[in-house]
Amino acid sequence: MRGLQGKVAIVTGGGGGIGGATCRRFAEAGAKVAVFDRDIGAAERIAAAIDAEGGAAASFACDIADYEAVREAVRATTARLGPIDILVNNAGFDVFRPFLQTNPEEWRKLIAINLTGALNMHHAALPGMVERRAGRVVTIASDAARVGSSGEAVYAACKAGLIGLTKTLAREHARDNITFNVVCPGPTETALFSDFLNAAGNPEKLKESFRRAVPLGRLGAAEDLPGAILFFASDDAAFVTGQVLSVSGGLTMAG
Repeated sequence: MRGLQGKVAIVTGGGGGIGGATCRRFAEAGAKVAVFDRDIGAAERIAAAIDAEGGAAASFACDIADYEAVREAVRATTARLGPIDILVNNAGFDVFRPFLQTNPEEWRKLIAINLTGALNMHHAALPGMVERRAGRVVTIASDAARVGSSGEAVYAACKAGLIGLTKTLAREHARDNITFNVVCPGPTETALFSDFLNAAGNPEKLKESFRRAVPLGRLGAAEDLPGAILFFASDDAAFVTGQVLSVSGGLTMAG
């Protein structure tokens, strides 16, 4: 895709499945990648793999729920790699239980990571984009935000909030030539999805039911997401903003 060579891209949750695949794809396209993760070991492994393949990457320990930690990580990224061109809000967390079996402590953690974390990242990264009048923001939500998902009430609420945030910022910053778009994964074989299956009980039966429900006949893989993410981050999507794209094998077909 056009326009990614030499760009600086932050990917939160970059040490995980979708995040790691996205970091590697950005590096393949010639971007310089800042791998943000609370688990610095995971971030370092992704950055080292990119470096070994001839790409450019740096790892940063960052708890996105901590506003000051986010500001410091963004400053460190700018100092090491240069001004930030692309922000991918990918980090997430879930608790898989019916709403009435959850508690306020769990709500606070879910909101802190899935909603407040993205607010923190936007607030820290956007001023530089506004100053340079250029930027791309891609936020990973979930099809749970579009159609609901049993056992994920607070998670779905946070992800729906990200869609509303994205559309609002797309309007506020259109004059700054900054685009904001959302990618919504369907059921994807990640560590988070494995936790969901195990928490629900009878994981193999549930996994098979998900597979059968997907028109394309399989669950998503982490490598299925970077193409959509890089499209929104590229010059090929220069006239696309405020949009939501599901990558779900056809499980959800929301307009």
